[in-house]
Amino acid sequence: MAVICWMAGLFYLPRLFVYHSEQAQGMESTEQIFEMMEQKLLHFIMNPAMIATWILGLVMTFTPTIVNWSATWPWVKLIGILGMTWFHYWLAQRRKVFLAGKNTMTGYQLRVLNEVPTLLMTLIVLSVVIKF
Repeated sequence: MAVICWMAGLFYLPRLFVYHSEQAQGMESTEQIFEMMEQKLLHFIMNPAMIATWILGLVMTFTPTIVNWSATWPWVKLIGILGMTWFHYWLAQRRKVFLAGKNTMTGYQLRVLNEVPTLLMTLIVLSVVIKF
């Protein structure tokens, strides 16, 4: 459940940024609504979900016989998870840029970046399913 909540946030927060950059710039009341939505999503859903995902993932990792670290797939999965975590923190930094009124990214650029979690999720899932 934690992974699903985290992924939902990683998909939705960049989309909020797209709408924030395209629809709300210069409209104070609309900007405040987006800022509140972004803040609540990040602090009340995404951060706890990421922390729970990491804790539970580490518990599984250190449970004997679940992960064969001599195979390639757990390392690929780990790289994907680290990428997902980096993206999470990058989104948190983007939110601070929006709060400061200094966003320079276009809606198109944010839409492209919105695909990052999809690519990372695909890498993670395929590494586990294929187990190469």
